[in-house]
Amino acid sequence: MEFLSLPQRTSGNRTYGLTSIADFGTPLGELKNILTDYHHIIDIAKIGIGTAYVTPNLHKKVDLYKEYDIKPYCGGTLFEKCYHQNKIHEYITYLHGLGIEWVEVSSGTLDIPIKERLQLISFLKNHFHVMAEVGSKDTNKLMSIDEWRSEIQQLLEAGCDYVITEGRDSGTSGIYEQNGEVKCELIYSLCQDVDVNKIIFEAPSPKQQMYFIKEVGPNVNLGNVKVHDVLTLEAQRCGLRCETFFLEEQECKLP
Repeated sequence: MEFLSLPQRTSGNRTYGLTSIADFGTPLGELKNILTDYHHIIDIAKIGIGTAYVTPNLHKKVDLYKEYDIKPYCGGTLFEKCYHQNKIHEYITYLHGLGIEWVEVSSGTLDIPIKERLQLISFLKNHFHVMAEVGSKDTNKLMSIDEWRSEIQQLLEAGCDYVITEGRDSGTSGIYEQNGEVKCELIYSLCQDVDVNKIIFEAPSPKQQMYFIKEVGPNVNLGNVKVHDVLTLEAQRCGLRCETFFLEEQECKLP
């Protein structure tokens, strides 16, 4: 029985308001139990870093996600490994063999020039839905706000379904300072100039998730969410946590 007034959430086959989890080796049996109860609040599943290549029963895991209408894809590190070894065509065959329909193009470890990434996206979008990641895992490599904005716009114009903002699973790089604090000026600027519904903000910690929920709104796209945190995140989105308690009474501060 529903009787509370809560922020309105997108549902079903969402195009925004997405929760994208990071699967760093959840055992298949455990994953089955989690998805039985929580599949309706999970939209995308990243098989994190390059773990897909060494995951037992990977095909069964991919099939399980798809059974619950969750979009699985392999982490950008695996893409970069294949790029580095000139194995992109083999990677495409590998993904097709698994029945994976989404691919991430990133440059978090390798410094792949934007022009080259755009060319790869133009090629890969003929085979997959494409997500691209902006930002480096190297905390010493800084990008200006203009560079962030320009790359995101170019990647979307090239045909990406979504652009992911780097945050790592630790939440200490990319859109975050080394201490985990959000680069607020960067986020504000991006949300002013780019379609926020096309950005997936990596936010592995509840504190970071609450920042985006409060500043962007309950239907912000969030990534790198730990699989065991999805119910807590949904409660946060619905104003059922102290820090987001008055969410339904507030207007979003950003577009």
